[in-house]
Amino acid sequence: MTRTNAQYRLVARPVGLPAASDFRYAEEPAPRPGEGEFLVQVDYQVMRAAGIGRVVESRHPAHPVGEVVSGTFGVQRYALSDGKDVAPVDLSLGEAPVHLGALGYSGLTAYFGLLDIGRPEPGQTVVVSAAAGSVGALTGQIARIKGCRAIGIAGGPDKCRFLVEELGFDGAVDYKAGNVRAQVRDLAPDGVDVFFDNVGGDILDDVLTTLAHGARVVISGAVSQYNSERGFRGPANYMQLLVNRASMTGFVIFDYAARYGEARAELADWLRSGRLKERTHVITGGVERFPQALLGLFTGENIGKAVLAL
Repeated sequence: MTRTNAQYRLVARPVGLPAASDFRYAEEPAPRPGEGEFLVQVDYQVMRAAGIGRVVESRHPAHPVGEVVSGTFGVQRYALSDGKDVAPVDLSLGEAPVHLGALGYSGLTAYFGLLDIGRPEPGQTVVVSAAAGSVGALTGQIARIKGCRAIGIAGGPDKCRFLVEELGFDGAVDYKAGNVRAQVRDLAPDGVDVFFDNVGGDILDDVLTTLAHGARVVISGAVSQYNSERGFRGPANYMQLLVNRASMTGFVIFDYAARYGEARAELADWLRSGRLKERTHVITGGVERFPQALLGLFTGENIGKAVLAL
């Protein structure tokens, strides 16, 4: 059986927002597995090209045809693998896209970033930026599960309503309405105990002025800075860390690989019980939609996890 592989290849590192010219679309015969290899037909991808698919050809003793697996397969319809860094997917825990979101790196990032780095205590106030995105939405819900007040920062009234009415956040700040600093202070009059930041830039500066004594700032990402043509800029209000005896800590999720199983078990339990909800933003149209889907991440088009269905 001859299979045609469709893929996008990066040909130039984006300057500013990604453009179609940064990628090249190609079609060619799918590779055939050699001894100890197997071929995966990728069904779903998150925008960093982690994917979930089904083994369609195999010469690997541990990965039979029909097995559903996850791995970093690239932006393509078929991926050849020798099994390294590929894991079987238990669909009894949730449909395939859930394993790219709440049970994937998004859930793991929210879990370890908040609980290990943020160390929230019951009754404390947790503020999350990019709260309607895949990591932020889960972080706020985990804060609520742990007995904290959760306040999300998102763009626009629809996303803010989603946080409060669907996910159970205690409040939401619409950064597009302006004066983020005042909005946070209104919702957290006693100060912010944990700030889980996915954005950086002006929003980080604003929230730094609202910290409570002994606050923890978790640096998960800086989406406002990734496509800057003038380079990254650091926080101007960092002295608030000194004034409030606060700390700012970054982390990389891969450092927690030995504990992924622990986190997935608890996240799956919360999903089954309904205490944790996930919204998946599925983009259809196959590999050809990749550049537009990627750009949507930086223009705020998605609510929840952005997944490309192939």
